[in-house]
Amino acid sequence: MTAIAFQRCGGCGATWYFARGFCPRCGSAEPERREATGRGTVHAVTVVSRAPTEALRRHAPYTLLLVDMAEGFRLMAHGEPGLAIRDAVRAEFHEFDGATLPRFRRAE
Repeated sequence: MTAIAFQRCGGCGATWYFARGFCPRCGSAEPERREATGRGTVHAVTVVSRAPTEALRRHAPYTLLLVDMAEGFRLMAHGEPGLAIRDAVRAEFHEFDGATLPRFRRAE
């Protein structure tokens, strides 16, 4: 099973998505790595019609989301068409151009 990893500071409780060797809020050098549940809420949606690379052009149009995850961080990822702001979503994973990426679907 694939999961979305994030970090949390044991000292101040800050939560963030991109891995760092220190807490961006308090500077603690011992962040904890955790795995998200994959559930969140759509914060923003856009449909990309003019993809920036050849690899992405064959997938256009495609939906990009900003998702507020249940654990308190925000990430950008692909989503199923038709999602809207405030929709509850859950992550699934798919192969995309040689990488495994999250793709969000409406939560049931």
